[in-house]
Amino acid sequence: MLYYLFEFLDKQFNIPGLGMFQYTSFRAGMAVLTALLIALFFGKKIINYLRREQLGETVRDLGLDGQKEKTGTPTMGGIIIILATVIPTLLFARLENIYIIILLVSTLWLGVIGFLDDYIKVFRKNKKGLAGKFKVLGQVGLGLFVGTMIYFSPDVTVKHQVPTEQGQVVGASVVKFADEEKSLDTTVPFFKNNEFNYGELLFWMDNSGKIKYEWIVFLIAVIFIITAVSNGANLTDGIDGLAAGSSVIIVAALALFAFVSGNIIFADYLNIVFIPRTEEVVIFCTAFIGGLIGFLWYNTYPAQVFMGDTGSLTIGGLIAVIAIIVRKELMLPVLCGIFFAESLSVMLQVSYFKYTKRKFGEGRRIFLMSPLHHHYQKEGYHESKIVNRMLIIGFILAVATIITLKMR
Repeated sequence: MLYYLFEFLDKQFNIPGLGMFQYTSFRAGMAVLTALLIALFFGKKIINYLRREQLGETVRDLGLDGQKEKTGTPTMGGIIIILATVIPTLLFARLENIYIIILLVSTLWLGVIGFLDDYIKVFRKNKKGLAGKFKVLGQVGLGLFVGTMIYFSPDVTVKHQVPTEQGQVVGASVVKFADEEKSLDTTVPFFKNNEFNYGELLFWMDNSGKIKYEWIVFLIAVIFIITAVSNGANLTDGIDGLAAGSSVIIVAALALFAFVSGNIIFADYLNIVFIPRTEEVVIFCTAFIGGLIGFLWYNTYPAQVFMGDTGSLTIGGLIAVIAIIVRKELMLPVLCGIFFAESLSVMLQVSYFKYTKRKFGEGRRIFLMSPLHHHYQKEGYHESKIVNRMLIIGFILAVATIITLKMR
């Protein structure tokens, strides 16, 4: 909203300094600072309100050190992240941008699902929360919305590279891109020809069949990615600061991807798909980062508030949606390596337990406890050390993901 106001004032009165709002870098900086201030200032008020209303977490006894002391810690703190992300986005982004519309709807959609889950746990005293089938149904619904918007909206386009002699001059550079077109091409790391189209999965069909049915494959992929990453973040949210800290690193990498994908010169240099209008995604990402860092102020050990499913389901789903928008979703297994490891540890633990129970009559375990962070707690590591080391690993994975842009 401020973007439109200052754009109008600049055109009408030519006031010095208002032209800064035309620059993505300036608006991104303002978004992260505003989000951080909102999270820090209103976060404390929200935590005090949750504490007064006695909306605390009921912690199950899992035999972990320091676990009982966390009983009663306010939950539903994900509201802080959502407010600190949405408000700066509304203030500094171009609201008619298709990607901003998708991201704002996704934020509220996932926030409602997570809030309902926390509401049932806290107010109804039902530790199981919202039934799993309803969570999945909500995630599938969001996947259908995101996939449909991306596939059918005329504003979602890409530019593919063409030979140098067909290029166009931008500034002092010659960039090699054709006109905008609808495409489901995405980036594949480590390959020379690094563009992959979902229609290629229909290898038994001819080109006309692929074009006709590729959207179905794309929708299935979007639904799977959003559901997997959202639940992965939910499983990672088990010790103070881990989910939020990991997400800051991941979203920062995605913000960089959004910036280079939306800049024709960088996209040409890095030999990636140029995606017009994704510069506005940078505004959302920086607001998201500010909200996460502000929340971390209160969530680091010992946590003054937990994000609850209101936060964990939302941040995981948004990470997936951003990656899909900037055509980097196939890099998520590396970029979200912490989420992936946490989810994999649960799947392995449950599968192995069921297998050994059928074969030997008693269930056996691979880990002392799953998800993975609880295994290390059982081994005697303090949760702060676990978080710090996982964040270091997350940073390494983010850097590895970024350098894949030039590793062909």
